Amino acid sequence: MLQRFLAASTIAIALATAVPLAAQDEASGAIIAPKIDYTTWSLDNGLRVIAIEDDTTASVTTSMWYDVGSKLDPEGRSGFAHLFEHILSRKTLNMPYNQIYGLTADVGGTRNASNGPDRTNYFETVPAEYLERMLWTHRERMAFPVVDDEVFNRERDVVKEELRQRVLAPPYGRFQRFVIPENAYDTTAYRRPGIGSIEELDAATLEDALAFHEAYYGPDTATLIVAGNFDQGNLRTLVEEYFADIPRRENPLPLELTAEEPERTEPRSIVARAPNVPLPVRGTLWKGPKTATADTAALEVLAAIMARGDNSRLNEALVRSGKAVDASFFYNDGEEAGMIAGFAITNPAADAVEVKAILDAEFARVRSTPVSADELAEAKNELLSSALRSRETARGRAFELGEAMVSTGDPAAADKRLDAISEVTIADVQRVATKWLDPRGRVDMAYEQGEENPAEWTNPAPFPTFRTLPEPTSTPLAVRSEGERDPLPEPGTRPAVEAPAIVERTLSNGIEVVAAQTGDVPFATMTVLVPGGSRSDDRAKAGVANMAAVLADKGAGGMSAQEIAARLESLGASVGATAGTDGSFFSLTAPAANMEEAGEVLAAMIRSADYPAEEFERERKRAIDGLEVSLKDPGALAQMVAQPVFYGDAPYGTLSGGTQESLAAITREDLLSHRRNWWHPAETKVIVSGGIAPEAAVTLADNLFGDWTSDAPVPPSVENGAGDPQSVRTVVVDMPDAGQAAVYAGVRAPSRSGEDYIALELANAVLGGGSSGRLFEEVRTKRSISYGAYSGLPARADDAYLIASSQTQNATADEVVQVFLDEFDRLGSEAFAADLIDTRRLYLSGGYGRSLETSSGFNSIVAELLMYGLEPSEAANYAADLQDITPEAASAAAAKYVGADKATVVVVGNAAEFIDDLRAIRPDVEVVKADALDLSRSDLGVGT
Repeated sequence: MLQRFLAASTIAIALATAVPLAAQDEASGAIIAPKIDYTTWSLDNGLRVIAIEDDTTASVTTSMWYDVGSKLDPEGRSGFAHLFEHILSRKTLNMPYNQIYGLTADVGGTRNASNGPDRTNYFETVPAEYLERMLWTHRERMAFPVVDDEVFNRERDVVKEELRQRVLAPPYGRFQRFVIPENAYDTTAYRRPGIGSIEELDAATLEDALAFHEAYYGPDTATLIVAGNFDQGNLRTLVEEYFADIPRRENPLPLELTAEEPERTEPRSIVARAPNVPLPVRGTLWKGPKTATADTAALEVLAAIMARGDNSRLNEALVRSGKAVDASFFYNDGEEAGMIAGFAITNPAADAVEVKAILDAEFARVRSTPVSADELAEAKNELLSSALRSRETARGRAFELGEAMVSTGDPAAADKRLDAISEVTIADVQRVATKWLDPRGRVDMAYEQGEENPAEWTNPAPFPTFRTLPEPTSTPLAVRSEGERDPLPEPGTRPAVEAPAIVERTLSNGIEVVAAQTGDVPFATMTVLVPGGSRSDDRAKAGVANMAAVLADKGAGGMSAQEIAARLESLGASVGATAGTDGSFFSLTAPAANMEEAGEVLAAMIRSADYPAEEFERERKRAIDGLEVSLKDPGALAQMVAQPVFYGDAPYGTLSGGTQESLAAITREDLLSHRRNWWHPAETKVIVSGGIAPEAAVTLADNLFGDWTSDAPVPPSVENGAGDPQSVRTVVVDMPDAGQAAVYAGVRAPSRSGEDYIALELANAVLGGGSSGRLFEEVRTKRSISYGAYSGLPARADDAYLIASSQTQNATADEVVQVFLDEFDRLGSEAFAADLIDTRRLYLSGGYGRSLETSSGFNSIVAELLMYGLEPSEAANYAADLQDITPEAASAAAAKYVGADKATVVVVGNAAEFIDDLRAIRPDVEVVKADALDLSRSDLGVGT
């Protein structure tokens, strides 16, 4: 088969011509992303509008992009633009607190908002008939926001929890959010962390929020982007109706900043420390150019050559050598300035000084010696393939145009960027490396375990000053009483969109193939499902199934790890592999024209992975070191602890990623044995979707796997993976340095094929389905003690667990536990109203439908169905299945499975701050120190 790498075959031609858009320049081998087709216009008040029509989707995405980012945070108010992003979504003249969640989720849509240094955006994806309603919500938020004490205080507390969750709890959060920006910039506003600080958030006032809105928010600072299924004439009418009468800002402040980053001419070095750093970091920072400069494309290519994918320079020099667990190199560009960084998380057994020397040598090499033609081509294809993937949906195209608009002022910059990347030369890469990686402009950085002392890593350059905003002059608004509010616009006509045809075939060796053309963008995904998930692992060697999947690309079919990585990355392809609970998955993504060549590599991995000894030893050690990082993260650790606590000694209690002890016990022969015995053609399923005609996809699968045979017997099923139900427990893992506490609560639930599964899934949507679920409402909206609280019902072959989860400051962990238990009791005892179940049906079916629009989402859904013995056609029947569940059936399922007395609770955090209050709720608390955990045992090693 491998000889087919050398030339294109007839099937490759079929794949390339199965879609109407060109994916590859056959003469050069370069990937070509199709241009984004859009229309743009402006209103007299300054509002810019971009329309992207796509009649292949049944949905529409509306997004409002404001040229207001964290760089405009006022003096002494870091994090304010991010805080205001939270505030603006909450209340308006005609929308009470958080109604926006219901207006999207309850019709089958989704919404969110985000904030960066240069912009803030608010976005929704809903069924296309709700376009007018979404435009109405954007009018409300732009013209009639209600900013009062309730909104301000609640959202400030939520943002503080977000800061704890994103910055203080993860091992490298402080480094990423605080240390790097402080030292990457000197004079521009990017130096301040966009998420702010607890102290400056606490110092902020309601008047600050009102002043910020007056200064920066208006149609003259906004761009509306609408993408999806709509009539452009109708859109123009609606935009005029809802936005034309909104006035420009009355007393506008300029959006432009005058500070320019000076050249750094003297190198310096810093050492930063924090209490939860499991593995030290070494690296270097440089200043970089802003987005709208001639060097941007070449720097993107340089970054890809240095650290994108396994066939990159830093991965080869540091990770493959065993000196580092991970290595990265990136160029972050913004409207005002940019930064360049290269870092390595060191192997604990390695000499950090040597790691830094290797980094420095690689930086010097790329400055002094031209990169190869192969490296250049590979980097370009990786970047262009990533663009193809982002353009698979109308929403993805909208976001690409939005980011281009706010960073350059020109939506066409999205396509111009890709053109510029295509034109980068070897000389360009060396030129920008020499110019921007100047040793005189470097900041060498170390990040280590220790007592935190910001004075040790503070930039010696004077801290920039920021604007102080004028006092607000407008009269604050209040939400109208219910009878006085403007009515919601009625939905329009639902567009008729034909679902993609699902083609099923069985190959001569028994492999089941499912194919569908899910879009026109020339990008595709192939997913291969094989038996033998973590339930097949011996507990003493937990992690075998996952390592066998993850390390399959380290040698196969006569190819080395380097050759596999080089081949895939040169094609713009990537392979992901993992072992789930009940099976293992391989997922290949690539431009459609390259699927055959990339598929040859995937097929070799699955059929003949040989796990070379040197690769195995290095990757096993790397996995052990990676667990060291997870064990310092409360959220990650809580997830690991929950499995043996929920399932005891049963197969489902085995951690897919293993433990440090079990990984150390695994041998290369264990992986070979697992592959031979579990990856069997008779039990293999292949799913192909994306911009590929179904019959061509079936032919592709047959070419890759049709001649696969095995002398091994068909693997047996592992019986009773869930084991017997465990006693209800309350487990606390004491992590004194935790920046936050993680809370899990779970109840035993049915299997995916169980008769109650869909009914309980519907009930769970009431409990913790997204931002309109009860847990989110109680924990975040009402109490502001977490960034979010949700629940999920995973699919399993045997009994699952319905799990609620959240992270909160340590002192409120017991309060979150109480909310979870109260809501479990409420769910299990109350009858559901018909209108509530109607909206939850739409919430679930809407999310399902959006997933089916992407090749990766379609494959994931179909792979799950196949794994649990269900028909692929169920992917199209999900909404009907939900419709068959009555409110009474959903209530009955909740009553059967959910209740506080059925719930096992796991809390990971600083126990001293909550243990007494938790004992008052659950007297049966078991406490185990984080550094004494034994995750191979259901008792976690308590008392041993």
